[in-house]
Amino acid sequence: MIVQRVVLNSRPGKNGVPVAENFQLEQSTIADAVQAGQVRVKTLYLSVDPYMRCRMNEETGSDYLQPWQLSEVADGGGIGVVEESQHHNLAKGDFVTSFTWPWQTVAILDGNSLQKLVPQLVNGRLSYFLGAAGITGLTALLGIREKGHVAVGANQTMVVSGAAGACGSLAGQIGRLEGCTRVVGIAGTDEKCSILVQEMGFDAAINYKKGDVAKQLRELCPGGVDVYFDNVGGDISDTVISQMNQNSHIILCGQISQYNKDVPYPPPLPPDIEKIRNERNITRERFLVLNYMDKQEASVLQLCQWIQEGKLKVRETVVEGLANIGAAFQSMMSGGNIGKQIVSVSK
Repeated sequence: MIVQRVVLNSRPGKNGVPVAENFQLEQSTIADAVQAGQVRVKTLYLSVDPYMRCRMNEETGSDYLQPWQLSEVADGGGIGVVEESQHHNLAKGDFVTSFTWPWQTVAILDGNSLQKLVPQLVNGRLSYFLGAAGITGLTALLGIREKGHVAVGANQTMVVSGAAGACGSLAGQIGRLEGCTRVVGIAGTDEKCSILVQEMGFDAAINYKKGDVAKQLRELCPGGVDVYFDNVGGDISDTVISQMNQNSHIILCGQISQYNKDVPYPPPLPPDIEKIRNERNITRERFLVLNYMDKQEASVLQLCQWIQEGKLKVRETVVEGLANIGAAFQSMMSGGNIGKQIVSVSK
């Protein structure tokens, strides 16, 4: 069977900025026969995420991420429908997902590597299982629960950087649902800031490209910052940390401002900021959602319940066509999107 697939065509280099041309669409073939334990799936949706930037390098700098190989098909979070099954627990028509889904139109996969999905849990919006009800939502929810130390009635203020992104836009809302009394987002455009406040329930949002961020933070967080959901690192994070309270907590989710730089993860803080962190006993521990998969099922059900109740607002940027996945990745890495970046492969 002839299929289309996307391979890694070139590497941007450790300090390079990824572009669409780093990926290439090509034709390939897969076996006509499905072997015992396997299923043939048609790809419906693929996810592009910031962590994939590390996979474009020869070495990812991480012990849990493998680099993509040149001229080989890329992979990541994906959703598809079973077209033929030789697996005892999967049948034709089932919707399934995997964290290692190949970027191709049709694939033959090991049935044991797939998780069956229940569309009704997300009101039929299957793509949500790659975002708000998937690994992105889990990262936001479990990050807050495991590293944020949020408590109802504690009058805590949370700040979220990269707040209009896939994880940040959920984290601010979840922080509120978990008990924070004030949530402030940091984003890169007035449009994003407006959406955060008017649609997603943030108390306020700062456009970091306008005005004095430190001054705005002091005005919007007069009692200081108790919880910081850090998606970006760099100067913005240094500014937030300098205004954090004694015994406060940083949820170290991502450092997208540093992903195109050859630095260790998590990047070390500048000496003056590290001094503040130590003096104020601010926790800054690496968070990896894959370490908490024993809590996945219950957490996904919680996220789905909030979605069904309208308590968790979801934004997606959907790009049509496998041929455009490289451009979608470039756009996501440049911060041009609001919410989760999804590629729709098949209707």
